This record gives sequence, C-alpha cells and structure tokens, in this order.
Amino acid sequence: MQALLRPHLASMPAYEPVEPYDVLARRLGRTPESLVKLDANENPYGPLPQVREALARLQHVHRYPDPESRALRDALARTFHLPVEHFLVGAGADELLELILRVLIDPGDAVLIPTPTFGMYAFLARVYAARIIDVPRNPDFSLRLDALREAVRIHRPKVLFLAAPNNPDGSLPPREVREALLDLPLLVVMDEAYIEFVDEGGPLGDAASLLPLVPKRENLVVLRTFSKIAGLAGLRVGYGAFPQWLAQAIWKVKQPYNVSVAAQEAARVTLQHREDLIPVVERLRTERQRLYRALQEIPYLEPYPSQTNFVLARLKQGSARALKEDLARQHGILVRYFASPGLENCVRISVGRPQDTDRLLEALQQWEPHA
Repeated sequence: MQALLRPHLASMPAYEPVEPYDVLARRLGRTPESLVKLDANENPYGPLPQVREALARLQHVHRYPDPESRALRDALARTFHLPVEHFLVGAGADELLELILRVLIDPGDAVLIPTPTFGMYAFLARVYAARIIDVPRNPDFSLRLDALREAVRIHRPKVLFLAAPNNPDGSLPPREVREALLDLPLLVVMDEAYIEFVDEGGPLGDAASLLPLVPKRENLVVLRTFSKIAGLAGLRVGYGAFPQWLAQAIWKVKQPYNVSVAAQEAARVTLQHREDLIPVVERLRTERQRLYRALQEIPYLEPYPSQTNFVLARLKQGSARALKEDLARQHGILVRYFASPGLENCVRISVGRPQDTDRLLEALQQWEPHA
C-alpha cells in the first residue's frame, strides 16, 4: 500500500519539534517543575491573569467554535486599526503558513527562503512538492538583497518567506530592506512572531511592524502569534493580515473550526488587556540584554545580538551537542541545538526569568568544552 503515497513524501524528512515538557522530564528522571525550559522561546510568565480568569469562566465548550473567529478578528481590527476583512486567524501562525501554500503552490513551483531561518518554511514547502530556492544569508545573518533579487529573476518564485526578526539568530533586517522586498514580483510573507521584543519597536513592537502596510500592498502578508509574548503557546492561536484577494481564497480552503473556543477567547481577552503585556516585554528585553552580556563573558561562546526573546551562541570550543546534552542531564536545563548549514555548532537559548538565567550561567561556567 505504500505505493499509494505521493512519491515526494517517501524521502521527505519529518519536522523535528521540541519534545513535550513532561516527556523530557521523565527521560531525565526529573519533575517538570525542576526543569529550566529555555528551548522553545515560550513566555516563562504565562498568560495574563485576566486570560486565566476568562478561561476558568469559559462556557459552551461543548459547542463548535465560531468558524470565522468573528469576536477575535473584530478585536484585531480595533487593536491595529485595519479593516476586519484583512485578518485571518489560525491554529498558530504555522497553520496560516500552510494555508498560503495550499492556495498558491502547485508541485514544482518555487518558494524563496533566506537561510538559515525557521525550519517550518522549508518543511511546508516540501509537503507541497515546491522547489525550495535557498539564498544563504551573510555570516552575520543579514540579508543579501542583490542575491534575492537575482534568485527571483532566475527562478520566478511565487512566495518569499521572511522571519522578521529572524529565528534562530534574532536579527531584524532594516526597515528599508524589508520594504525593498515588496518591490519584487512575488508574495512576501513577513513572519513577525517576535516583533514585540524589538528594541526600536515601541512598547509592544508595533513601530517596527509592517502590518499597517498590508491594505496598501497587494503582495504583503504579515503574520503574528499569541504563542510568544502572550503566553498562549499551548492553545495554538496566531493571526495574519492578508491582501483581500488572498484572504478570499483562503476562506474557501481552511478547516471550518480551526481555532478552538478556548484559544479564541484567550486571544480576545489578551488584546483587550494588551497594555498589561508591556511590563512583561520590558522584563524580557532587560533579561535578554543581561543574558547576552553574560554569554559574552563565557570564553567558549560567541553570542549574536538579538531583537527577540532568545539568544543564539556559537561554540568556539567544544561541541554544541555535548553542551546541550550536559545541560539537560546534569542540570535539568533545556536549550536548542543546531548543526544545519550556517548554524554549525550553535545553541539557541530562550530568555527566561532571572532565576533561570542564574542557573544557566552557573552551569555554563562549570562546563569544560574539551571534557
């Protein structure tokens, strides 16, 4: 029966997500509460108290959710001062990425990806049998704008995926570079999952966002998420601003009940109390700077400046994989390890609470890179 599979899926590698908290705890012989989880860029402070209260009062969970997420989309329109018709909501921004490809990509169509970056872009492109046009970034992870233009001229891709700020290095291309991409003859999907953490973006990153440009540009999609700053990663809810032609196509193909009652309500209440997230953003920005400066003092590490809630560091000595495994096994500290092109011998460390940083730094200072 395996012959019934779509041929390209037979050799396609699976996506490798971070494993669940409780599974990792059991594997390490620890309780979940004893772990310092710095491997998935989650908000260590969790959702707002008002969100917890709203979830505790939640009714009608025995009914299907609103298939159009009307209350949440209305709240997004009020928050960002854009017509509600531009907003779509998904089970995480990942679902919206998939829906974009579902309506645009035939097998063999090209998708442009500046790498290294978020692995979900290439994974989803492979699912749809797209040709992935990989344009490597500069050593400092900045974009090679001329190389992207040349790739568009030669390969004629339909879509460009750009994480802004980028995951896993935390860099944000200058605004003029991001806007220059909109002059290319393709759809630009700007993934702003970490925009709230940008230093020059104001209290919640809005000044750095390209979201206000969506109604003016037919080739711009801006995606955002409630998983990071809002602390709703476990509920899976993201949103995006889309040009009308694309939004109308996606409405035709998306699953009708894709966002749960709980996720819709949690996201709506988050927007209602959005200003209460400002102290959380400030706390995490401050802790990020502390973490970055401290990592600079670790002799075997070379950290990269970040505009997100994580810091990428390359090992100058020793093995990144060995460091990751030792932190988990000996100290119950979880970080992400990379070995793909452009990310050789790197670890990515999420910003946690001050006590999490303390435990991490103590463990890093004890580690012997040649042991």
